[in-house]
Amino acid sequence: MIDLWFVIIAFLWTGYFVLEGFDFGVGMLAPLVSGNAEERRQSLQTIGPVWDGNEVWLITAVGAMFAAFPAWYAGVFSSYYLPVVLVLVGLIVRGVGLEWRGKVASPRWCDLGVVAGSALPAFLWGAIFAGLLFGRPLAALLGGAFTLAVCVLHGAVFLTLKTTGPVRRRARVAAMAASAVAVPVAVFALSGLGTLPALVAMAALAAATALIWRRREGWAFAATAGAIVLTTLAVFVELHARPLPGLTLAEAASGPYTLTMLSWIGLITLPFVLVYQGWTYWVFRKRVRVGAV
Repeated sequence: MIDLWFVIIAFLWTGYFVLEGFDFGVGMLAPLVSGNAEERRQSLQTIGPVWDGNEVWLITAVGAMFAAFPAWYAGVFSSYYLPVVLVLVGLIVRGVGLEWRGKVASPRWCDLGVVAGSALPAFLWGAIFAGLLFGRPLAALLGGAFTLAVCVLHGAVFLTLKTTGPVRRRARVAAMAASAVAVPVAVFALSGLGTLPALVAMAALAAATALIWRRREGWAFAATAGAIVLTTLAVFVELHARPLPGLTLAEAASGPYTLTMLSWIGLITLPFVLVYQGWTYWVFRKRVRVGAV
């Protein structure tokens, strides 16, 4: 049960980073790839139907940590209290910006909030998990730089898949520029792990660069998503042995009865969540065009 729930939590964090990763990237890039107000609406509309649903993965991941491994949850969120609060502030500011920008006369401050509210969590999540693994400020900064660069790349590729016209062309340029940063940063950030998933994640980012140049946008998006999955896997493989200094998973876990009840709840609810979110992405699968938003 302990290992099962660790795998479930790793799966939930992976889903969050893959889905919110392109949300963060689009939020940061929207002003750069858009030449006017209509194009900014076009860019942000690509995540408009899904961004709030993607955040449910974070709520579920944190809730599962709290229920299945309360000592781990308490240790992580008390040790990184300030960064976690800043993540929440960023998510709130981004949400307000996305919801209010269509309801105010001048959305400039809303757009600025979306950029800042996307960049802050994208950087801080990497810093937090790097801090958990290595416990050094330099490693945390490098981890933050890695997740920030990968989110920008992931979001740029997503924009090339979901938009048309000038925004799509600018997003492709942004993806090529982001890949030139993300790949070398990944080499420095992931080489410290030295595991097979980390090495394959670096290869996936390099493949994404080649695919972007060849205009294979769908495969490039699969490569960036795969790099995020493999990086998260590498992180949780390390955390399995030592989730916190001086703490094992067995010591951090709830009792057998609690884990059994959680398993039944997850078995009933998780498939419905996955099916519903998959259906949402299917409904909104078409490209977003100027004038249609």
